[in-house]
Amino acid sequence: MSTRRPAVLVAAALLALTAACGAGASGGPGAADSATDSGTDQTLTVFAAASLAEPMDDLLAMFAEDHPEVSIQPAVYDGSSTLVTQLSEGAHADVLATANTASMDDLVAAFPDQDYQPALFATNTLVIAVPKGNPSGITSLADLNEATFVTCAPEVPCGAAATELFDLAGFEGEPVSMEQNVTAAAERVASGEVDAALVYATDVASRAEELEPVVPDAAAQVVNSYPIVALHGSGLGQELVDLVLSEAGMHVLAGYGFGPPEAG
Repeated sequence: MSTRRPAVLVAAALLALTAACGAGASGGPGAADSATDSGTDQTLTVFAAASLAEPMDDLLAMFAEDHPEVSIQPAVYDGSSTLVTQLSEGAHADVLATANTASMDDLVAAFPDQDYQPALFATNTLVIAVPKGNPSGITSLADLNEATFVTCAPEVPCGAAATELFDLAGFEGEPVSMEQNVTAAAERVASGEVDAALVYATDVASRAEELEPVVPDAAAQVVNSYPIVALHGSGLGQELVDLVLSEAGMHVLAGYGFGPPEAG
């Protein structure tokens, strides 16, 4: 009896320790679930047309104030067709905003199982961007025949709009280059590389210290509508979309010269 009692006590102690560990283990998944549910590792990634860079940055700052637990990644700004290609090839984003409906239609077609329902949230029109003071005296599309100018590539929304505008005006001038997004086109003028560029009115407004607009005839007939959609069921993405479509979102966009979405 004297030799077995210590062994029994040790066994009991080991059993108690095992039970205690088991209790801790059973609480572990609950704690892990709580950590997961807390959303501390939530991230939001936005792909948006280059012309949306300034208002979208403001909107993301507003979103961050109301969602301190969310890690907001630097937004990816580029030509709409480029963004759609990247997403179709496997890039991840929670939200896509394009500068025309055709690019968004391509995204919807690439993911037929998602039943995406994009919403229109803004409009924009083209202008001829010229340097401050308009040193070449450009007043119309016809004047571009005596100047160097650039457009966006035809697959990019601003390029498609320029092609439509040229057709309406019967203009047959040739750009010296076709840029992959509207920001690059505007930069060519601001840097002094060319005399003019076909860009959105908002791009000139955002660089008023460097550029000024010349509104060509028929510009009002070529209106780009901007759609936005949350991708792959992203709840955070939908919350951002709701902000963009809200009165506060519309106010931010109007402040950068965007028009309201067209009815119907």
